[in-house]
Amino acid sequence: MKESVLDKHLLSRRGFLGTLVGVSGGLVMPQAFASTVPAADRALTFYNTHTGESLTSTYWSEGQYHLESLKEIGWLLRDHRADEAHAMDPKLLDLLHSLQARIGKQDAPFHIISGYRSPQTNAKLRSKSSGVAKKSYHMQGKAIDIRVPGHDIARLRRAAVSLKAGGVGYYPKSNFIHLDTGRPRAW
Repeated sequence: MKESVLDKHLLSRRGFLGTLVGVSGGLVMPQAFASTVPAADRALTFYNTHTGESLTSTYWSEGQYHLESLKEIGWLLRDHRADEAHAMDPKLLDLLHSLQARIGKQDAPFHIISGYRSPQTNAKLRSKSSGVAKKSYHMQGKAIDIRVPGHDIARLRRAAVSLKAGGVGYYPKSNFIHLDTGRPRAW
């Protein structure tokens, strides 16, 4: 794996803790997320639709997030256009884990349409589509666009909205939903 800004940032204890504190407001999980995430190990399976890469990773166990797993997930969710990775918000991973439990598909991979986006990639996509926000949560590692094979996208959206734990966008023509760790809202 190529060393990236993600590696340099997360390899330092201060950088890793700063990421966790910065994205969660502290190491205490907000109530909306705490009530939806079980206390057991948390693992996710991803398939990046652009790179063909797959990953199954236990990113949280024994009461803590795992640095190496967070780095691996950050790399898989990188901006494939710029080949640039960024630390992903652990709350986003917890939201995905909760969604996985809600739909009853613990072993199904999340197909990734978009994870992290560099500011340059976001600007390029924005110039081609009015559906790309200027200050997108994707640029902060706080958003992801997904689908789950074999699971109806409308049902996936309803399940995500029912968690009341972040933003949920519905894009049925493109067959994906958007999730972010912003305030609960849906469009």
